[in-house]
Amino acid sequence: MNNLNLRTSKFLLIICLLFSVFLSFAQQTGGKIKGEITTSNGKSASGAIITLKNSKYKTTATNDGSFRLNNVAENIYTIQVSLAGYETIEQQITVVNNEKTIVNLQLKFSGKTDEAQNNEISEKSGSQLDEIIVSASRKVETLSKTPSSVTVINAKDIEDLSIVSPNIANIVAFAVPGLGSATNNTGNYGQTLRGRNPLVLIDGIPQSTPLKSAGREMRSIDPSVIERIEVIKGATAIYGNGADGGLINYITKSGKTQKRFAGYSEAGTTGNIKGDSTAGYRFNQQFYGKINKFNYMVAGTYEKTGVFRDGEGQVISPEYGLGETKTYNIFTKAGYNLTDKQRIELMYNYFSSNQDSDFILKNGVYGVSPAIGVLGNRPGVDEGTRYNHNANLQYVNKQIFRSTSLTANLYFQDFLTIFSNSAFFYGSGQSQTASAKKGLRVYLNSPFTVSSNFTGDVTYGFDLLNDKTNQKLVDGRVWVPNINMVNLAPYAQISTQIFGDFNVKAGLRAENIKINIDDYNTLATGANGAGSIAVKGGDLTYDAFVFNTGLRYSKFKFFNPFVSFSQSFSVFDLGRVLTNAKEDAISKLQTKPIIVNNYEGGFSSQLGKFNLSAAYYFSTSKLGTNLVQVDGYLVAERLPERVWGYEVQADYQIIKQLTVGGNYAYVQGRGDKDSDGHFYGPTDIYLKSNRIPPSKVTGYAKYGDKRLNVELYWMMVGDRDVFQPNAKGAYAIGEGPIKSFNLWNVATAYRVTEQIRVKLGIENLFNTDYYTTTSQFYGTNANYTRGNGSRFNLALGYSF
Repeated sequence: MNNLNLRTSKFLLIICLLFSVFLSFAQQTGGKIKGEITTSNGKSASGAIITLKNSKYKTTATNDGSFRLNNVAENIYTIQVSLAGYETIEQQITVVNNEKTIVNLQLKFSGKTDEAQNNEISEKSGSQLDEIIVSASRKVETLSKTPSSVTVINAKDIEDLSIVSPNIANIVAFAVPGLGSATNNTGNYGQTLRGRNPLVLIDGIPQSTPLKSAGREMRSIDPSVIERIEVIKGATAIYGNGADGGLINYITKSGKTQKRFAGYSEAGTTGNIKGDSTAGYRFNQQFYGKINKFNYMVAGTYEKTGVFRDGEGQVISPEYGLGETKTYNIFTKAGYNLTDKQRIELMYNYFSSNQDSDFILKNGVYGVSPAIGVLGNRPGVDEGTRYNHNANLQYVNKQIFRSTSLTANLYFQDFLTIFSNSAFFYGSGQSQTASAKKGLRVYLNSPFTVSSNFTGDVTYGFDLLNDKTNQKLVDGRVWVPNINMVNLAPYAQISTQIFGDFNVKAGLRAENIKINIDDYNTLATGANGAGSIAVKGGDLTYDAFVFNTGLRYSKFKFFNPFVSFSQSFSVFDLGRVLTNAKEDAISKLQTKPIIVNNYEGGFSSQLGKFNLSAAYYFSTSKLGTNLVQVDGYLVAERLPERVWGYEVQADYQIIKQLTVGGNYAYVQGRGDKDSDGHFYGPTDIYLKSNRIPPSKVTGYAKYGDKRLNVELYWMMVGDRDVFQPNAKGAYAIGEGPIKSFNLWNVATAYRVTEQIRVKLGIENLFNTDYYTTTSQFYGTNANYTRGNGSRFNLALGYSF
């Protein structure tokens, strides 16, 4: 540890020296405009667009609402400030050479009902080129200046897709190019991002369990409390361990309103159009308001689903199923403005989803007939996520010294999920994954000016995370022992604007990880402990530097290109290594980490009402995670890997009320079996389909006016058939051939009055009889399950 502390100290010293150099170069040249934009409720107007009309000068307010424009020619200007949800304001100012002009403006709320306002904001957004994001760098920035590939799902898109299905895993599967299609069950096994596992977060709190994957992080919160979803694609280390494929950050609502008390109520029913016992119901209640310097939001959701049936009306297998579940979500967020520069905010979210089914599994015949549910008594306890607690305490100081801002987050997550009963364990049993995380994030942001053509800011700080994970059987037997990880990671990220149009970003993060593993015994495979191995635990230490850099040229809206390089660091799924240990000490096991290098180039383009974006990428790793089955266990092949693909997304506004669009994503991956540096030799292999999803195409047509919204969605999942069966005609897990399928969904909403809205969604509109990609690539009789037949979701909402 002394060596780690020395490395950390050196890294922090380098950051301080670099920052001192930036400040020493700072100088004031030409006319300068500096100011702060706030909202009428006293909050920072982060992301507000500041423009000097009839000129080339334009910028965006930072996360503390401040902005600056340098080297502005002497003149009289009209400054215009706009932000979605607020009235655009204008003011005349005078700029004098070599002098500073101070401008502090306040935006007024538009005054519409909160739900109507949110819908209008999203409808007007049109292009995503200037969408505001925070996850890529932990500070406010716009997509048009971010040198990486990002997908943002805004509040209206979340709401509209929720009309079809309130399952968050379905929403992200449709909206995010490069993310695998939904599994139609409680887990997200096989739902990878660009062929690698993503790190899922709620307000920056990790939901994934990389020390022993539970595969249930995607469905960890109800979409009704999510303001937007930011997906950073490609390996990234910005939030730490486990982001090989990128990160998915669910950013929660804060109840934007000027009222002391407002709210939204919704009640609905769900079910299959074909078959009995499918009816379910869903209730959602939200209260929010603002009292002087205090604002709050409290929300609760309860949903009970009926039996899920396929297109033929048969009961879908209850194993890891979403039918006959009870789901609860309790959410609260409260904030208080200590001063005009300081704010404190507390968020808490509780999520649980448990199945109580009257059906048991009847195996299908792989490739012939589906596995279904038949009436019977399910063994063991109810399966599902017992609880997922998340809490986040955030403190923001917009000006802790000079123009430097501070953000500090103290958070925790407590998670327990139980899996179905399995005969895999001797005497059968149910496993459960428990994970508790506690963390502290501290970061500062300091703007600097080297010259009128060279400005930027530095974000720097550290992450401290303690992650305790284990996997035991419900009866008390230990499958994965207690794994206790502590990670201290200092980092620095610099973003610069050169000549106003070249946006350069570079960052460095130092991972310092120590893991302690308890002594344990592997599970017995026979009576009286037969087959059990005593394994001595101990400490594992990892340290590494990971780096990222990128460049985007943002002068022209019609062609906004970028290139980037980024790395991620992940401790390989240790739980999988420990469960099938054949040695008597962890020091003898393969526990090396994974470092992924991601290379990418792409562009975004806006031509009037037409928007287009595209990206090509490839990622490499010297030690991969291709899973093969050995003696009933899934064991990782640690071989060099290469994953590559491309994505295209476009939309066009035909008329004011009608927009059409869609996206296409292709992913492929190979493993270098003989480690000769090539990936197409006679012994080299394709990566399995639990990692590499088939190609995916989505399309949509959205019509909306002041009262009626009608949206039609289409998804086509392509073929992937690159593996051969064994001598008996069976496929290994992950190698089953995937046959393409098409799905159509429709979402409608009608505003009866300003406060009352009726919603109707139909999933699988044409009652297509299909098998999910997961059920196809598994290659087993038990997992060969169909997807949902036609399902409806009818709801009535009231805002006040």
